[in-house]
Amino acid sequence: MVSDIPRLLEKSIIVSLKPGIVTGLFGARRTGKTYLMEQIKKKIEGKRILMVQGDNLDAAEILSSQRLGTLKQFTSGYDCLFIDEAQKIQNIGNSLKLIVDTIPKMILFVTGSSAFDLKNKIREPLTGRNKYFYLYPIAQCELNEDFLQSKQNLEIRLIYGSYPQVIIADNDRQKSDILESIKNGVLLKDILELDNLKDSIFILNLLRMIAFQIGNDVSLNELSNSLGVSKNTVARYLELLEKCYIIFSLQSFSRNLRKEIIRSKRYFFWDNGIRNIIISNFNRLSTRDDIGRLWENYCISERLKRNHYLSNICNYYFWRTYDQQEIDLIEESGGKLTGYEFKWSEKKSRIPELFLKTYDHSAFKHIHPQNYLEFIS
Repeated sequence: MVSDIPRLLEKSIIVSLKPGIVTGLFGARRTGKTYLMEQIKKKIEGKRILMVQGDNLDAAEILSSQRLGTLKQFTSGYDCLFIDEAQKIQNIGNSLKLIVDTIPKMILFVTGSSAFDLKNKIREPLTGRNKYFYLYPIAQCELNEDFLQSKQNLEIRLIYGSYPQVIIADNDRQKSDILESIKNGVLLKDILELDNLKDSIFILNLLRMIAFQIGNDVSLNELSNSLGVSKNTVARYLELLEKCYIIFSLQSFSRNLRKEIIRSKRYFFWDNGIRNIIISNFNRLSTRDDIGRLWENYCISERLKRNHYLSNICNYYFWRTYDQQEIDLIEESGGKLTGYEFKWSEKKSRIPELFLKTYDHSAFKHIHPQNYLEFIS
């Protein structure tokens, strides 16, 4: 059950819940935000908590009113106000600011889909008085598995991903059905509702092209020509897809060498299952020709999730030169650069001597199925 998978963010969120601060939890739908809010509610002792849903019309009317008397009456007798799917409430940023300013002992916790850009709605009115967290599909580091269990489940994770409902599904058919429902009922709906977009076919075609280019530099010119739209349109949709936590991008790393490629991007999916449902391919690894892309996408997304949940502050890049030297992932942390190369086989990658010589205090590691758990756990 999902209840058997405690989320790493839970303790950090509980610690952040203080009067005068708005704690926000953002992320794509179906990643478990509502469930996590309910779990946190159960574990806060000695607090009277009012929990409301953003799609409750009565609650939304009150919370969007910006009437101080109404808000005080609504929250009277409570220590905490929890609002799930807060992006559905008009003027929510201003209302939260009003509560913080005038009901200083109230603890505020809100969740929202990033597709509706709740963060932007509440950022300006609450500058300096907010704490934000991001919830992704379940990370390997959140699973209570030993090495053997993780190895046995690795192929399933590479193919079907780690959405909570997918992990607890009984069989492959159920997993694929859940991913299909996420794609059709949630994923596209979120994107289309953002800025009243309408072209779902275009979004799917763009995502398919990104899915086949994992690990490669993405050319906006190439995408725009293939899709028959402008570069600006492609860039706009890619930005929206990142806001919806469907994909994320890495910038090219360049500081010292004229040979280094600059101003280039690579895109990855936050979840392998979403990537595979987009291209309608749930075949086993033994019959696939994209295992390298699956492996790289999985390792990088898991690493980013892990570091966020553990509050490790890092910058992420890839590195490539015009003479075809490259590193899949560059992680910058504490003034140190570490390069990672992801290979499905244990055959060691060629060490990028140029990178190591150019950048002091840098290191390089080869990540393969025998050592990956050290990297993502």
